[in-house]
Amino acid sequence: MTEELVEKKKHGLSFPSAWLITFILLMIAAVLTYIIPAGAYSTLIYNGETEAFTITAPSGEESEVPATQETLDQYGIKTDLDKLVDGTIWKPIAIPGSYEKVDPQHQNFVDVIMSIVNGIYETIDIMFFVLILGGCLGILNYSGAFTAGIGALSRATQGKEYILIVAMTFLISLGGTTFGMAEETMALYPVLVPVFLAAKYDALVCVTSIYMGSTIGCMFSTVNPFSAVIASNTAGVDFTSGIYWRMLGLVAALVIVVIYIIRYANKVRKDPTKSIVYDERFKIEAAFQQKQEAQPLKPQYSIALIVFLACFAVMIYGVINLEWWFGEMTAVFIVGGVIIGIILGLPEKVFFEEFISGASALVGVGMIIGFSRSVNLLLESGRIQDTILQGLISGVGDMNPYFFLVILMFIFMILGFFINSSSALAVLTIPIMAPLADAVGLPRELVISAYIYGLGIITAVSPCSLALITCEMVKVPYVKYVRFLMPLLGLLTILGVVMLLLQASLG
Repeated sequence: MTEELVEKKKHGLSFPSAWLITFILLMIAAVLTYIIPAGAYSTLIYNGETEAFTITAPSGEESEVPATQETLDQYGIKTDLDKLVDGTIWKPIAIPGSYEKVDPQHQNFVDVIMSIVNGIYETIDIMFFVLILGGCLGILNYSGAFTAGIGALSRATQGKEYILIVAMTFLISLGGTTFGMAEETMALYPVLVPVFLAAKYDALVCVTSIYMGSTIGCMFSTVNPFSAVIASNTAGVDFTSGIYWRMLGLVAALVIVVIYIIRYANKVRKDPTKSIVYDERFKIEAAFQQKQEAQPLKPQYSIALIVFLACFAVMIYGVINLEWWFGEMTAVFIVGGVIIGIILGLPEKVFFEEFISGASALVGVGMIIGFSRSVNLLLESGRIQDTILQGLISGVGDMNPYFFLVILMFIFMILGFFINSSSALAVLTIPIMAPLADAVGLPRELVISAYIYGLGIITAVSPCSLALITCEMVKVPYVKYVRFLMPLLGLLTILGVVMLLLQASLG
């Protein structure tokens, strides 16, 4: 404690917390609703009850038109009718050329506060998942099984700790490129941060391995239904168009990211003072390093840990094959937690006390998830997102095709800051962007590549994405995380531009 006080005195300035960063963003978003004119595009969606298209005008007025391919062609939506009818595209599609200004929707201080409340309501499923996961970890920690497992893993990787970085980044990137693994990674941090600390790395190495693995997987999406597939369907092209270029980009990005992390990780192992989060080491160690001595890996410990890992396998299988979301994912860990408690022979009273104690440790993380969502809700309520899109695309259709592609990627980076849902960004922007590719003589699959590259880059650092939530979970200052990542994002941006230009010239 004395050493920690010395650290605080040496460093009088402190980085803003995730809470303060979020509140500042909320206030900026509210101010923007007074500066940027409100506006909206008309949207179209298939109504299964009436078997017709429902068109919603910017004014909110709804009308119905026949659900035919001719109707889609009439409105300039180059999407197959079947994709809308069978639910492949399940969100309203923006109608090109339909933007209109609407009455201002200024957001005041009361709206800011209510957006926080509504953000928590909208993310309650994610928050509950995080709490249940914390409960499972609580009983594993109490029993000593988690400590024993970390000790065994540390001994097995001794001298080859870099395998943790390579394996984690590779495996999670596969999840990102195939099914958009992102929110699911939150379950990994409480489990893996202690493992990386035991390997004499810092928490930043763990964060970057997991989060950037997910990010580059989504950035070079191959069959991710929430980005590449829905965007391709909305643009009216086959999602396999350009897939080999994205595969090549994923391999290149993996090499860049792994080398970047390992170079930093080796510096930290040799000299802990080189860690960017060295000043936070006491807080991180208090949160993640185990208080008890590592015990031998007893049979019941091994079985309990296998059950815990099996929960992750079941969760991933359900998400990929059974269309599960956080409700089902949470149920898996509830059942897993009970089974683990039985295996470890914990008395009923002890089980619930430790489960609740573990859950309470992640309450702050759960709350920041709701706070982060509130920024997007405020922008939606202010109805300025479509205006930002309209302003960004003005004039790009007359550009040189190659310059157009590069600018398009940066436009998606900007839009991705305000709209961090990949599917929402796709159905809003792709119907408007895809015809611009036609105008400059480029195939539409290049718009898809520009979209996923731009969104992937901004997702790595946007405080409206999981980046801020992740930093809060692992006790790493968000500003330090961004500072560490900026050179890497520069390299990935260059890679994205190169891949776009190669695909345009050779594809």
